[in-house]
Amino acid sequence: RENSIHLCNPHLEKMKEDILYHFALGTGTHDFPALFGDVKFVCVGGSPSRMKAFIVYIAEELGLGSPGGDYPNICAGTDRYAMYKVGPVLSVSHGMGIPSISIMLHELIKLLYHAKCSNITIIRIGTSGGIGLEPGSVVITRQSVDATFKPQFEQVVLGKTIIRSTNLDEELAKELMQCSKEINQFNTVIGNTMCTLDFYEGQGRLDGAICLYSEEEKLQYLKEAYDSGVRNIEMESSVFAAMCNLSGVRAAVVCVTLLNRLEGDQITSSHDVLVEYQQRPQKLVGYFIKKSLGKV
Repeated sequence: RENSIHLCNPHLEKMKEDILYHFALGTGTHDFPALFGDVKFVCVGGSPSRMKAFIVYIAEELGLGSPGGDYPNICAGTDRYAMYKVGPVLSVSHGMGIPSISIMLHELIKLLYHAKCSNITIIRIGTSGGIGLEPGSVVITRQSVDATFKPQFEQVVLGKTIIRSTNLDEELAKELMQCSKEINQFNTVIGNTMCTLDFYEGQGRLDGAICLYSEEEKLQYLKEAYDSGVRNIEMESSVFAAMCNLSGVRAAVVCVTLLNRLEGDQITSSHDVLVEYQQRPQKLVGYFIKKSLGKV
């Protein structure tokens, strides 16, 4: 069954041209169906270099492209985001935090719509702070929750507060969990992910420029988060889930934990260890894509 992108914006039909400004792409200058019409999997992550590394990895895994081949940045006309493509896989950076990923997602969803893509799966791969998990554990998000542990994304539109659901595709999460069991290389759990507006105070850190709470208050808050089902903390999942829900897109969030926040705030692992940790979501999602394409 064809599952097309749903655009929640009637005004777009009246526009002669749609300029995706932050991608340096536009319907008047680019043939979206020709460029992107075969896309089935979109992987998004914060860092441009990490998304470049992912497309190189997935090209090798799928046997596409030549070894050592280069993959040009489709969004080279802007310095906001980077985008790479190989076969049916699109890899896009989204920067850090809700505002940055929100801007990217508005233009990505329109890109997929203009390209007449269908049956799309979008997966955010990234890093996070774990709660009660060994560093290097991978969390597949069940629900994204806010800093009060509610599964919702709150936004002010035209001066009014609106609340949107942040549930993610349950079947997709189960499929990814099964893939992790088949790989059997690292600890993976399904749990709630807390999405915050800030890296320091918003996540209860003691090492920011401003901190007006005690270590005991911090630990109590993180333990309450754990008891509510939260297993990791990051800064993009809530708006990602909300926007994918509204657009009718199957979506998942897969993040590795770089530390256990119950044991500290600063990331102390060596560079080499962190690089290996960051490859774990890539490996899991890469295996999922291969399996989905019948290449396992």
